[in-house]
Formats: sequence, C-alpha cells, structure tokens
Amino acid sequence: MPRVVHFEFAADNPDRAAQFYTRVFGWTIKKWDGPMDYWLVSTGEEQPGINGGLTRRQGPQNVVNTVDVPSVDEFTAKITKNGGKVVQGKMAIPGVGYLAMCQDTEGNIFGIMQSDEKAE
Repeated sequence: MPRVVHFEFAADNPDRAAQFYTRVFGWTIKKWDGPMDYWLVSTGEEQPGINGGLTRRQGPQNVVNTVDVPSVDEFTAKITKNGGKVVQGKMAIPGVGYLAMCQDTEGNIFGIMQSDEKAE
C-alpha cells in the first residue's frame, strides 16, 4: 500500500523555523548541500515515522501534519514558549487520544497528538 515517506513545510524564514522545531521537538535540521535552498529534517530513529524537508515559501500551503507527543499540555507550553501559537486547544478524540492544533513561527498549522485509548 502506498505510504507517506517524506513531508515538507514552507517558511518565510527557514532559520527561524528550524530553531522552532529543534527547540520544541528536538528534531535535527541541517541545510542541504544541493543546488537549491533546502533543509533536511530528521525526526528521530527510535519509532516509526517519516522524515522531511523545509523549503522557502513560494505560495499557500494547506497540508497539515500531526506530531505524536507524550503530553499535549507539555508541548503546547513548549510551542508558545518558542514563538508558536495554539489555534485550537486540547480536545479529546474518544478512544484515540488528545489533539491540539498549533501554528509555528512561519504561520504553518500542525497538530500534536497524545495517544490515550481512554480519552472521552
């Protein structure tokens, strides 16, 4: 079955975006040594997931990615501390967990999800 194997988000200020995601999620972001401005994003190796990229914004972006976190409350605090915003607060998704929708320093919307089968 086809699966998502790479993600990409755009930024007006890629360095600022890289600092935000590094500080909030601990991701490693390094500038690619290629023919265009591009940054490679490594989200970790310990659990299944995808890695991605960061590019300069060239138009509207509508894809929303959701990041697995151990605590929505802890990570919404980290997000706001590092210049992001919570645009839709923590909500329960019954039988799945808790979700909050956030915005990074570049205006990109993303979700954070805390798994909890007992969520109601």
